[in-house]
Amino acid sequence: MTLQKKRALHIGSVSWLLLGAMSHNAQADDTPTQLPDITVTAPSPIQRHRTAPTRTSSHIVRAAPSRNRERAAAVQPAPAAPAPQQGVLPVVTDQFATVTVIPNEELRRSGAATLGDLLFSKPGITGSSFAPGASSRPIIRGLDVNRVGIVENGLGGGGVSDLGEDHFVPIDPLSTNQIEVVRGPAALRYGSTSIGGVVSATNNRIPDAIPTCAATPFQSYGLPVKAPLADAGAPGCLNVETRTSVSSVNRGVEGGMLLDAGGNNVAVHADVYGRSTSDYSIPSYPYLFDQTRPVNGRQPNSATQSDGASVGASYFFQGGYIGAAITQNDSLYHIPGIDGADHQTRIDAHQTKIAVKGEYRPDAAAIDAVRFWVGATDYRHNELGLADPTDLFSDGVRQTFTNKEQEARVEVQMMPFNARFATVTTAFGVQAGHQELTAPSPDDPTSLFNGLWSPNNNNRVAGYVFNEFKFTDSTKAQIAGRIEHVDLRGSMPNFPADYLPDGAPQSSIARNPSYTPVSGSIGLLQNLPGDLVGSITAQYVERAPKPAELFSRGAHDATATFDIGNPNLTIETAKSVEIGLRKATGPFRFEATAYYTRFSNFIYRRLTGVMCGDDFDSCGNGDPNNEARQAVYSQRDAIFRGAEFQSQFDIGPLNGGIWGIENQFDVVRATFTDGSNVPRIPPVRLGGGFYWRDSNWLTRINLVHAFAQNDIAVIGETPTAGYNLLNAEITYNTKLNSSWIGAREMTLGLVGNNLLNQNIRNSVSYTKDEVLMPGLGIRAFANLKF
Repeated sequence: MTLQKKRALHIGSVSWLLLGAMSHNAQADDTPTQLPDITVTAPSPIQRHRTAPTRTSSHIVRAAPSRNRERAAAVQPAPAAPAPQQGVLPVVTDQFATVTVIPNEELRRSGAATLGDLLFSKPGITGSSFAPGASSRPIIRGLDVNRVGIVENGLGGGGVSDLGEDHFVPIDPLSTNQIEVVRGPAALRYGSTSIGGVVSATNNRIPDAIPTCAATPFQSYGLPVKAPLADAGAPGCLNVETRTSVSSVNRGVEGGMLLDAGGNNVAVHADVYGRSTSDYSIPSYPYLFDQTRPVNGRQPNSATQSDGASVGASYFFQGGYIGAAITQNDSLYHIPGIDGADHQTRIDAHQTKIAVKGEYRPDAAAIDAVRFWVGATDYRHNELGLADPTDLFSDGVRQTFTNKEQEARVEVQMMPFNARFATVTTAFGVQAGHQELTAPSPDDPTSLFNGLWSPNNNNRVAGYVFNEFKFTDSTKAQIAGRIEHVDLRGSMPNFPADYLPDGAPQSSIARNPSYTPVSGSIGLLQNLPGDLVGSITAQYVERAPKPAELFSRGAHDATATFDIGNPNLTIETAKSVEIGLRKATGPFRFEATAYYTRFSNFIYRRLTGVMCGDDFDSCGNGDPNNEARQAVYSQRDAIFRGAEFQSQFDIGPLNGGIWGIENQFDVVRATFTDGSNVPRIPPVRLGGGFYWRDSNWLTRINLVHAFAQNDIAVIGETPTAGYNLLNAEITYNTKLNSSWIGAREMTLGLVGNNLLNQNIRNSVSYTKDEVLMPGLGIRAFANLKF
């Protein structure tokens, strides 16, 4: 069978499924479309509380009589969430920041193995795609590793993905329930390393509510007896969920199980997951500038294997709770690309993370809530490979990265008070952290340039405050500020001013830079006619340099560079203005955003044009075996500007459901102030598609076109061709009779990715000229809730 026929068969099969689903004789629903009830917590420490209907539980600690503030709400079972139709675009209108939400049902349909893959086509967001399916970090509005924070349940991710593009993010979407992405500066709450935005993953590893179970009907069997009271000695509750899928493009198999139990003021959570894939299929030959290597239809050296587990519990008391969890993440993945394939490079990573969090709502006139988070991470990975590609017995550890990190944060939200001109709500917080990094190599351990940097550590402490002003029900404002102090300790060799060897001996010099970034923001939210919400925000944000930018002094295989840090770097500053217009209700839902950010002292890798080997003495010596481009961390002023748009329009009823169209657009343009281009910026993207859904079914087909990226840096970057990414999906969700297989809810689905089998290269990836994104693939998944 020819490739064209195979492609036609795959596309035809998916199309048949879509048409079959649309013709399904579903029962018509005359009620308006149920929109998702989206709650976000990442952008601000001020949380808005929704009034929920009173529910009973197996055991409730009852509050003493006091002001009617629902003090016992924290220990009552979580109210059952409404059941909106699948695939509805979630639009957040009550936050001053621009927030993209990936709800649980979309996470289950996506099946992405990394955060970068999950967010790859979202407006204003993409992934680094260094190793698709294994190592892909989110990039927000063209800003990446050192400017995008990643947190899980309010605490830092705890890996080293911000210190190397080939390093994985130890947060797996398979174990995640919701993703929130703050597009734009999020440094006010999370620190200066989130100057470009933050990706916040949440799950139930530390339960914040006692789980609920459907009540079993009381059986009297015809006898004259009364049913027991709803809250009298009811048994505990146990919920189990399974998540499984298989994928054709990489012969992948994944599975996970989640358990939530509760009773007597205690809630327990446990989860376990695993994933295994082979080298993934690609549409054509991957290496642009070397046509001599065998490939056989798959991206060489792209297999992955990962697993993890977590156990946590919370205790609920009058007015609050406290909980803890321990999590283990393990991953063994291969690094694609010519060098990675030749050396059989792979990374064996392990992370152990302990997290504690809690909340207390005192019966006080001034304080609404006190929340805290404490975490500790022990991360280590070995970079494995052949020292000599011709000698299979030279396999071993080439470099080791470790990160031991501790973090704590406390926030206090005050009760709203009437300041006559507005109702004012204030929240303030303090944050502290400590980090120790090493990157040794067993190769030549006595060398001054052993590993990417010498052992270093940093301490940080910060305070921040958020004030929200409610002038009327339709007009609100926010003023926020943050100050932090960062101390870093490390060492660097003394490099010549021109970064070329001059024969003088070099020695390691201790460095102890410190910084005190100060940031602030002001924003306005205005409700407009037609359920529209307009926003305008202005931010001034400062960022302290990261350890890699200060202390690097060696070959970096991931970027094929010889990195030289600069301990004299100064604070980076961003001045940003953003306007937005959003609509979250009705048949037409959309969000539109435009922004302008001017960076002063923007920190970047400056390619000097010099080629290096494994040590500094090799730089510029003319050796043809030198493969690393010398890159010196430097500073220049830069301007980022762009716009994002996405929408859904429910056109009308069809076969008992609703059909409609959706579209999206995003653009970011980044230049230095002399007019030259900032390297590795995402292309302009335009997309759209059709969907049909009812209370059980969702069918969707969507095409995203990425234009060619020709706005490239002068040195070290090549143009990237455009592509068309066509995806389609069909999902069926239904309630079950638990007497059948014990499950009470089932979701089944098929997803087709890259149905045109296009050559897709990601312009932001360091390996784009050697690594293609996966080709045509079909994924089948099944989720069961017990």
